[in-house]
Amino acid sequence: MTIENKRSSKAEMEDLIRARYSLIWVTSPEENRVEEALRKLCVEREMRLEVWSITEGFKTIANGQGTRDVKDPMKAIDHVIRAEGRALFVLRDFHPFLKEPAVVRRLRDAATELRKTKKSLLVLSPVTKIPPELEKSVAAVLDWELPTRMEIEEAARKVLPALPAATQQVIESDPGFMERVVESALGLTLVEAENVFSKSAVRTHTFDLETILEEKKQIIRKSGLLEYYEHREEFSDVGGMEVLKDWLVKRRSAFSSRARDFGLPLPKGILLIGVPGTGKSLTAKAVGALWQMPLLRLDVGKIFGGLVGSSEENIRNVIKTAEAIAPAILWIDELEKGFSGTGSSGQTDGGTTSRVFASFITWLQEKTTPVFVIATANNVQQLPPELLRKGRFDEIFFCDLPDREDRRSIIDIHIRKKKRDPGQFDLEKLIEATVDYSGAELEQAVVASLYDAFDTGMDLSTEGLLNTLKDIVPLAITMREQIEAMREWARTRARPAAARGRTPPKKAGWMARHGAPTANLGDKGAETSDDGERKLEL
Repeated sequence: MTIENKRSSKAEMEDLIRARYSLIWVTSPEENRVEEALRKLCVEREMRLEVWSITEGFKTIANGQGTRDVKDPMKAIDHVIRAEGRALFVLRDFHPFLKEPAVVRRLRDAATELRKTKKSLLVLSPVTKIPPELEKSVAAVLDWELPTRMEIEEAARKVLPALPAATQQVIESDPGFMERVVESALGLTLVEAENVFSKSAVRTHTFDLETILEEKKQIIRKSGLLEYYEHREEFSDVGGMEVLKDWLVKRRSAFSSRARDFGLPLPKGILLIGVPGTGKSLTAKAVGALWQMPLLRLDVGKIFGGLVGSSEENIRNVIKTAEAIAPAILWIDELEKGFSGTGSSGQTDGGTTSRVFASFITWLQEKTTPVFVIATANNVQQLPPELLRKGRFDEIFFCDLPDREDRRSIIDIHIRKKKRDPGQFDLEKLIEATVDYSGAELEQAVVASLYDAFDTGMDLSTEGLLNTLKDIVPLAITMREQIEAMREWARTRARPAAARGRTPPKKAGWMARHGAPTANLGDKGAETSDDGERKLEL
């Protein structure tokens, strides 16, 4: 069985020893920290603690002294079986030896023999690699918890005296400062936290949050499955979508201990669906800067690959890595492309996609760690229905084409990013000429017009932008039927990312401007029935 970390790992271990569990597997990279906790436990219970390694043999570190030069794995197990009294034995990094059939067989024998005694045998390893023959003999698998907030704060306060006196006064006068430092270091091992606090003190003479986050990036790079995104986009770079932005701003401090004390649950995540190019991915990138949290991007394609069974292990590693550096944001772009094949079977991919998807949605439903998931999707028809039910995400937002005010905001943003003054442009003309354009198309129009201006030796102008816009066929036209179907689906199933009931357009959209008699798609929400139900202009 697997032990959930609902209680402290030390308390769980005490229960296992009292229950006479003979063979226990502990997974942790923090060898010294685990052994110190076990030493304290053995002192409290008056048990002998002996630790074995291939380089040192046995060493007694609690309720006894001395070493035994027993370095052979088989002889080490024999020593555990023959030893007398109440004792706990720890085998460090024993998993490589479990490739030998004789060692596996002897360990199974030990599990049987130790049930008759007051001794327990513990395999301590940074990975969980249990041979099939041992699965029933290993009575419990315990993932040793990472350092708690209290342990992290203790590590930080050990470095505090080395900081300048003025800095110490500033830190002590701001009760929230140390909490932010501890929050940023959660997910690091104790040694990693101590090292990064010391590095921060040397480099900046204080606890620098950016330096601490840099340490977390190393964990992500080692995983190979997740990509760390730097905070290049600001929240102000997102034009329109006031409802979605307001929702995110209100949850900016929802991961703090103050929010827990207030009774707020941890936010789980959001699903952003809608028209391609409407700012879903941009929003995900900008949230990392708004919340000052690491942003991790998961490419679902990387999960599927390699040997049989590796996909399932990959999704577990992704979850473990994300939780290890929490609080963090996990961004899954174009979710439907990764999990559209959930109806897989033995005739297609052996059911791998289904199993990976099941692991993911179970974690999404049950997770208690501060990992906020932002998933984006363009084709809602390909999303599995299990993913859309209540409880998986806090909210499902539909990102539609920008209306007049949204386009004004987006055009203003992109003109400013090109170091031009929006006041020098006729924004009303540009707004009227871009009825059916997405945010991405507006950005590309500005970029293309800038190239044209550079080539002719002119500067960016309203006329240049209008000429460029004439050559762009919006996605709303080429994918008109799909967008209509997407809007119809979202009308009763998703929350609009932008405010409804905006002012209707004065002119028709792209199709009408180019001689085709059809209603526009861009300025939505223009009509409202007597009972207040929104009528879409499709």
